[in-house]
Amino acid sequence: MKKSLLIATIAGSAAFAMGASVHAQDISKIYKDRTVTILVGYGAGGTYGRTSLLLGTHLGKVIPGKPNIVVQHMPGAGGLKATAYAFNVMPKSGKNLLMPPEMIVASKLLRPKKVKYDVNKFTWLGRVFGQNSTLAVRADSGVKTFNDLKGKQVIVGSSGKGSPTFLIPAMLNALTGSKLKIVTGYRGSRNMQLAMEQGEVQGLALGWTAWDSAKGAWFKGKKQFAHALVQSGYGPQKGIENVPMVSSLLKNDEDKAVARMLASASVIGRGLVLPPGASSSLVTPLRAAFARITKDKKFIKDAYKRGLLVNPLTGKQIQKVVTDLTGMPEPIVKRARGIIFGKKKG
Repeated sequence: MKKSLLIATIAGSAAFAMGASVHAQDISKIYKDRTVTILVGYGAGGTYGRTSLLLGTHLGKVIPGKPNIVVQHMPGAGGLKATAYAFNVMPKSGKNLLMPPEMIVASKLLRPKKVKYDVNKFTWLGRVFGQNSTLAVRADSGVKTFNDLKGKQVIVGSSGKGSPTFLIPAMLNALTGSKLKIVTGYRGSRNMQLAMEQGEVQGLALGWTAWDSAKGAWFKGKKQFAHALVQSGYGPQKGIENVPMVSSLLKNDEDKAVARMLASASVIGRGLVLPPGASSSLVTPLRAAFARITKDKKFIKDAYKRGLLVNPLTGKQIQKVVTDLTGMPEPIVKRARGIIFGKKKG
């Protein structure tokens, strides 16, 4: 059964790079002795980089034809530079995949004029894991609870306006009255964590897996280096159940709807998409391969060695979430856009 799913034949014809047409050609012939490139919009050291290398090591083994897989990094604008490239330039042969930023949907809703892609035209293959964005600050900042942020300014680092590192603090400032000063321009979670360690910034909003895998010791012991203050997601993340959810800090339904929009990052997580224009005939076998590898014991063991989680969702599940989010009522989207970026920004 698994073999029949993976070695699916292509019905009909589809245009590929170089103008080739595929009729009943076996999918393995497309990938045999070829290289598939995974494009990542962040540096190599963080959870995006580690997840892409994890997939690069294992995914080719279950794609028909067993292609070689390489990872290409294109940091910039919180992952949006790579996303725009994938939408507008990336070859559509099926040999190029994108690991999209977790804020891919929220960024499009909030900045429709700045973001150069249509999120509904990407095809999700699946995700390896999702995580809650968690705001943490140095213990010597004088802030121990989220309420302390309302009376004291804290400098936080960010990779760009399309990243949770910007959007979460900006949302908190707008909806809760916190005084987070956001400094953009950092590349990757490891560089931001180093900046925090050296005192260049006092805090960051990063996925909890990035915190736990790289700096878990910061949050333990009597003399903690940092305190986790609040988390953004659809529900509490394992290991930080006592850290308040953003939604618990909000009172009215409109504010909670804005928070839920940004919390979508926890669902989208670290996964892969096909760019627009790629043959629909590739979707079923590539989704089947992705689902198969995320259940593989060797893959899971390797993920944990790299400090990563494995709590997968299928491409269909994520596609539904994306469709639902892009159908959010315009008044909610407009309000979110206004409070985070200002009414004249888009």
